[in-house]
Amino acid sequence: MSAMTTGLRKNPMLGAKKRETRKSLRQPGWITLEGGFAARTCVVEDLSASGAKVTVEDNNTLPARLRLAFTRDARSGRPCEVVWRRGRTVGVKFVR
Repeated sequence: MSAMTTGLRKNPMLGAKKRETRKSLRQPGWITLEGGFAARTCVVEDLSASGAKVTVEDNNTLPARLRLAFTRDARSGRPCEVVWRRGRTVGVKFVR
């Protein structure tokens, strides 16, 4: 028996993750690769407690793990993992 024949409807919100508040920035940033080399510029489009949306010149050259900072200093910033890619825009989550 399907949910439709029993009169029950699935709630699309059940099991959905609550999206964290994002702050729109459009602020210049820096991406460095593991080991602190190959710094490149980016634009941090928005930021939340758990991640960010970033625009880069070429997302095909970005590895799965990187560091995102607001200065060129490779020791600053936060380690990230790429979670999605759409054109030049990349979504990252902050990791430890």
